[in-house]
Amino acid sequence: MSDAFIKFDKVSKAFGIMTVVDNLDLSIGKGEFVSMLGPSGSGKTTLLMMLAGFENPSSGAISVGGKRVDALPPHKRNMGVVFQNYALFPHMSVVDNVAFPLKMRGVSRREIVERVTRVLDMVQLGAFHDRRPIQLSGGQQQRVALARALVFEPEVVLMDEPLGALDKKLREQMQMDIRDLHHRLGLTIVFVTHDQSEALTMSDRIAIFNHGKIEQIGGPSEIYDRPKTQFVAQFIGETNLLSGKVTGSSNGVLNVILEGGHAIRVSSDTALESGKHVKVSVRPERIELGLSGEGHNELKVKVTDIVYHGDHLQVQADAGSRPLVVKARRQATTPQIGQDTIVSFGPEHCWIVS
Repeated sequence: MSDAFIKFDKVSKAFGIMTVVDNLDLSIGKGEFVSMLGPSGSGKTTLLMMLAGFENPSSGAISVGGKRVDALPPHKRNMGVVFQNYALFPHMSVVDNVAFPLKMRGVSRREIVERVTRVLDMVQLGAFHDRRPIQLSGGQQQRVALARALVFEPEVVLMDEPLGALDKKLREQMQMDIRDLHHRLGLTIVFVTHDQSEALTMSDRIAIFNHGKIEQIGGPSEIYDRPKTQFVAQFIGETNLLSGKVTGSSNGVLNVILEGGHAIRVSSDTALESGKHVKVSVRPERIELGLSGEGHNELKVKVTDIVYHGDHLQVQADAGSRPLVVKARRQATTPQIGQDTIVSFGPEHCWIVS
């Protein structure tokens, strides 16, 4: 993006002979919430640590607000950092933990009291001033860590798996709290996670990491509904990958013959020549049991398994050339294992991936 606030320019990081971040370019706008999502070892945390100043790049440049920061020590980068393990001082009260960055910066006692009070109220911990970390729940400790990262009014807040240690309900509540703070304060947040749902819920954009490179970056709906590669399609959410061959195209729709002989129509923003072998991604929840409308793709399948999930049924089906997973709405009449049936999906609900 042209108005980049944070910019990684051809940044690499190697540990011995292992390259962890590989010639990576990434731009982040001011006030943007960008999640770096990928499996363990994909380079996302190393990139965050280089931005924070805890690791030095092997090559390339990192700039914030148009100024190089890769040679600056962490305390001169004006960034708040929140870690998964909270990193609170166990012998200090909540107030002293939050005040610590201000004391290190020589802020006056009066201003420290004002800022700490304000930020603790912001994270709804105003009544917990004198407690020690051991007297707090996991969610409360995470709020203290967040308050400490915000109290000195940083330009950027970096978060490394900050919700990983929380239970599901508390994790979801903290996701909403962080999102609310981002919107209210206009913070620039760089967030590392391996949780796909978390990234989709919180982010303006998501960068999908694989082997030290970014496979795709875009908004949550773009990443989910229009994955560019098989890795992205399979890593974020669930998908069915169908193999086939292009037989023609018109008006942004490709005609594809799948292995097994089914003919389908697939949306595509790229014209592909006839005869090209392709992979088609279709999300399980985009597939209907039975007919779903005129012009939709239809596949004859045999039901091989049904798993009850409360709000939906996960149906395993044999499409002839490969198994198919369908997340089906609960219906008055559900198929039976062993039954032959039809599944269908629109051309707009499937996508060619490389």
